[in-house]
Amino acid sequence: MHVVATAGHVDHGKSTLVRALTGTDPDRLEEERRRGLTIELGYAWASWPGLAGPGGGDVAFVDVPGHERFLTTMLAGVGPVPAALLVVAADDPWMPQAAEHLAALDALGVGHGVVAVTRSDLADPGPAMARAAAEVSRTSLAGAPVVAVSGRTGAGLDDLRAALATMLGALPVPDADADVRLWVDRRFSVRGAGTVVTATLPAGTVRVGDTLTDGDRLVRVRGLQALGRDTDTVAGTARVALNLTGDLDGIGRGTALTTPDAWHHTEVVDVRLTPGSGAGTGTPPLAPQLHVGAADVAVRHRPLGSHEDIARLTLERALPLRVGDRMLLRDPGDRRLWRVDVLDPDPPRLRRRGAAVRRAAALAGADGTPRLADELARRGLAPRDRLRRIGVPATPGDHLEAGPWLVSRDLAAALADRLPRLVEEHARSHPLDPDVPLAVLADRLRLPSTDLVLPLVRPPLTVVGGRVRAPGSGLPREVAAAVDVVRRELEVAPFAAPTADRLRELGLDERALGAAERAGLLWRIAPGLVLLPGADRDAAARLARLDQPFTTSAARQDLDTSRRVVLPLLDRLDRAGLTRRLADDRREVVR
Repeated sequence: MHVVATAGHVDHGKSTLVRALTGTDPDRLEEERRRGLTIELGYAWASWPGLAGPGGGDVAFVDVPGHERFLTTMLAGVGPVPAALLVVAADDPWMPQAAEHLAALDALGVGHGVVAVTRSDLADPGPAMARAAAEVSRTSLAGAPVVAVSGRTGAGLDDLRAALATMLGALPVPDADADVRLWVDRRFSVRGAGTVVTATLPAGTVRVGDTLTDGDRLVRVRGLQALGRDTDTVAGTARVALNLTGDLDGIGRGTALTTPDAWHHTEVVDVRLTPGSGAGTGTPPLAPQLHVGAADVAVRHRPLGSHEDIARLTLERALPLRVGDRMLLRDPGDRRLWRVDVLDPDPPRLRRRGAAVRRAAALAGADGTPRLADELARRGLAPRDRLRRIGVPATPGDHLEAGPWLVSRDLAAALADRLPRLVEEHARSHPLDPDVPLAVLADRLRLPSTDLVLPLVRPPLTVVGGRVRAPGSGLPREVAAAVDVVRRELEVAPFAAPTADRLRELGLDERALGAAERAGLLWRIAPGLVLLPGADRDAAARLARLDQPFTTSAARQDLDTSRRVVLPLLDRLDRAGLTRRLADDRREVVR
């Protein structure tokens, strides 16, 4: 399906033209028919056989109001739509709402459209066509065909359909696998069905049974319609009606229904502002109105530093936004509009003096195109999932990947250069514990995870048992000599652990024994009890030769040791899964 939004001044024949193109009246309200003007968004559709392009032959029109009092409603209709039909009357001069609607389309980046000069049966369309072409040439719709037409007589309708068909056939193909973001533009109730919302689906796919989310609220798609027909699946671009169930409080025009866990909902966003065409100069007021999709929210505008085009917007409610989103900022006190390009929907806090100026400088080269290298250069590091949520794809590059994290090349190099000095400082402060735990290094480097430390370790540093070790950072000389004595004694009698008096005589306290264990020289089976590393496997192999199951006494005799040693040793063997303790207190070796 293709979707086209109308635009233009009030009473210039937008609804009449849609009715002539589709055979359906888009004005659905009695008041609209009585007053002869569109108040709410209207919808109509038709099938045009032979229409080329990814949308096939179905064309849906979103008919928007042209009166200045309903500009917010107009923006809700055109916000999510990729193409526009700008309507200008031949028997009227260029009107303010036509200029404002064109400026809005330009600010929103609508680059595909057709201009229809209506009422060509009432006046020479030539001057109006020339003026419309000149106005359009300065906007994103530059080059759009201008067609004279009469909705009353039908003159020029075939030319208009042909121009629309050519324009629609050139639209880019939407990604059917994209994350869904549906901006609701209407909510109503249907007897026997319940709550129904309508929206334009720009990309992605919606299916019956899908779960969608509005922030923390979850809803389920119970039914689905497109072009007035029930269906199980709809892919963008499409006009859709969803029968919803679930947490429906607060869902209405401007609500964004999204794929769960796929979007970053934000109340603060850094943007680039560009004055709309014909809007003059000047900066937005402190409290302008932001329009995105079908939503309009009050925001607080804060220029960043001396860069008036770089600003921070604080929204009155969180919206799902991504890098590269195009929005519109409007001064509610006059007709000025600004194009808004989202540069960062997840910006850092500005806490220190001069932070706003530094932030503006960091964003000076950003153009709203999501690039991983640029994003990491500004952030240093970021979780891969968070980058995906803000619309930055994880493309190949020279960055560092560590678990769920991505780190810029420059930051990774700077952090790796700091590691040797940190390890050296720790070794000097902790001579009995020179190896630095990864968690300590993560804290010193201000990294959120130990996953980020491991890939930074480079020779001659090594990682042993979750700690970073530098060459030559072994035990102090006197401790190493005492440990060598213990090791020689245990080589003679492997399970005759030295007594507390013997350890004290050698000058080995618990800190020294712990250091020896971390160095892989001793194995502590309990406080004050040490054996050689690998004694657990040796003990299990010897005990396997006993009649199974065996008693504690038998184990003590076979290992030629004391109860002081055998009891904690057997307990460690049980916990390691090398032996199994039975109900009668005997044990057996697990084979």
